[in-house]
Amino acid sequence: MDSLFLKTLNNEKSARPPFWFMRQAGRYLPEYRALREKADGFMNLCLNSKLACEVTLQPISRFNPDAAILFSDILVVPYGLGVGVDFVEGKGPILDAVNDKSDLARLNYQVHKTRIESTYDTVQLCREKLSADKVLIGFAGSPWTVATYMVEGGSSKNYVKVKSWAYKDKASFSALIEIIVDATIEHLIRQIESGAEVIKLFDSWAGVLSPKEFKEWVILPTKEICEQLKSKYPSVKIIGFPRGAGPNYLDYVNKTSIDAVAIDTNVCPLWAANSFGKEVIIQGNLDPVSLLAGGDAMLRETSSIIKAMGSRPHIFNLGHGVLPETPPENVERLAAYIYSLDEG
Repeated sequence: MDSLFLKTLNNEKSARPPFWFMRQAGRYLPEYRALREKADGFMNLCLNSKLACEVTLQPISRFNPDAAILFSDILVVPYGLGVGVDFVEGKGPILDAVNDKSDLARLNYQVHKTRIESTYDTVQLCREKLSADKVLIGFAGSPWTVATYMVEGGSSKNYVKVKSWAYKDKASFSALIEIIVDATIEHLIRQIESGAEVIKLFDSWAGVLSPKEFKEWVILPTKEICEQLKSKYPSVKIIGFPRGAGPNYLDYVNKTSIDAVAIDTNVCPLWAANSFGKEVIIQGNLDPVSLLAGGDAMLRETSSIIKAMGSRPHIFNLGHGVLPETPPENVERLAAYIYSLDEG
């Protein structure tokens, strides 16, 4: 029998929405911080199957959400392509930047993918330990967002390097995107083969593109990934998250072959419910700061989002990830509130 989460993704409405939280495993949990110290670095934690599985399951034990999401990072794909990736405390990710077309030759997933092989062991271990009513979500970064990190060499405030390359030499930038697309498809297929039942594509920096570039670098690569996965695994559901897309959300929903769309905090849930086709499930979209602040205001906002969905099936989540300063008891209270909706 399908879980509540999968029933919802198959367009069945329920008394309460299934829920999970982006970054539900993370720095706000003391047990996570203890494991991260033990792992000697973030990438080591991601690639240690036993520890990564433990982190994946930590929020399940605490809050009992309807889904666990694999503990990993979107930068494992560049790492699997042979790019140097490091996480520096206080600075975030630092990558050995891909500067122009002359660097494309050093990207070789078939040569370097053994570096991330342990990811699939983590997926298998998590699926074995999760109860049947819990869904395991696998994921990857969408090609545009992954490319931003690879070209900028880390986080960026203005994305000048990556956008300049895309404007100046579209052919070679397209080649970079295609390299990422191919690696991402293989990475996600391996996750599905290892036990992931749902896939999420994170396009964290989709919102920095013009509508024309959004179509080129967000919609088309996402569509290619979705179609390739669905041709091989038609029953696996795909959630897309083009954060910051604004009005481009409509094209994203209509043209990418996703099954569900995660809306960010800036999207009005009522607008989404009235604008998106009924066949697409909406996920979202409580402000992470509302969760951090907690209290009755958090519950009122949660109720408002759920009511805005009307008769549509809906997956409750945040509009972005849980903030590191969030008190775990706020998450506990929110989870309890959502469960109480089952009681009428």
